[in-house]
Amino acid sequence: MVFKIRIVLDFEKDVIRTIALDATSTLEELHHTITNAFGFNGRQMASFYRTDQKWSQGEEIPLISMDDGPASNCMANTTLEQNLTAVGEKMIYVYDFLNMWTFFVELVGISEEKTTTLPKLILSLGDLPEKAPEKKFKSSESTFQNDDLDDDEDFGNFENIDDLDLDAY
Repeated sequence: MVFKIRIVLDFEKDVIRTIALDATSTLEELHHTITNAFGFNGRQMASFYRTDQKWSQGEEIPLISMDDGPASNCMANTTLEQNLTAVGEKMIYVYDFLNMWTFFVELVGISEEKTTTLPKLILSLGDLPEKAPEKKFKSSESTFQNDDLDDDEDFGNFENIDDLDLDAY
């Protein structure tokens, strides 16, 4: 089977690539195909994240596993068909953790047709910006309330750390 996968950069302008890969390809092969399609050198760390239909980030599948053992979870030992089983299923791909290039990956088609020219770039729309779009990290739900602070504690009344009575804590 051939998977048709759309990769969209998380950016205000459309930067999209659609590729075709064999369903038995590993996520490592998908990683290399994405880096080539977007013009990266492929030398940075990267991870895929399983996600739901609302793009909520789930379990990480790293490029290189930090776990010992043959069953460790990494891109080299998991395939596309293990992670994307139906049209519309999604993943998040992050390349270069210092710059946080973030992409939305979606399975948009499945074909029974076999071809020998895989992986294949089907569509290239938009140009990659010179630097990664800035990420704004925010919590989906605030768990901290000002009422959580004890009104009797005043943390601003000491001028020197030596004045703080650590035995009281």
